[in-house]
Amino acid sequence: MPHLVALYTANLDAVVDMPALCRELADAMLTVRDEEGRQVFPTGGTRVLAYPAPHFAVGDGGAAGRAAGAGKTGLATGDPGEYGFMYLHLRMGRGRSDATQKRAGDAVLAAARARLDPVMATRHIGLTVQVDVGAEVFDAKHSTLHPLFQKT
Repeated sequence: MPHLVALYTANLDAVVDMPALCRELADAMLTVRDEEGRQVFPTGGTRVLAYPAPHFAVGDGGAAGRAAGAGKTGLATGDPGEYGFMYLHLRMGRGRSDATQKRAGDAVLAAARARLDPVMATRHIGLTVQVDVGAEVFDAKHSTLHPLFQKT
């Protein structure tokens, strides 16, 4: 059930390779290990989904960024307008330690920053990573993916 959902302002599509970011986030999730060195997220169950928000409002719409100018904000160039924002929500099943949950969040954050930091050098973008552990009321699965990755 490890699902990572990216909700982001659609203006990021022009400056971020979202398919590449999704792959990098999934790959980062697959590297996470628990205290015994076991892979935390099953390969066949790891999913990253990205959804752009075509309609959005962030902060003051970019006014403060434009008013500050490139020199004052530390950005290489002035922000061209409306801010960007990305929310990464990782949902995990129960049973993992707090340390493992933090490792998962750190891995997702590191992968996101590797892709976004160069863009953030020229644009004002907010990034949030949140990890939630579910107390599922109902959890059913049906998949032909898992057999591809089961060891015989």
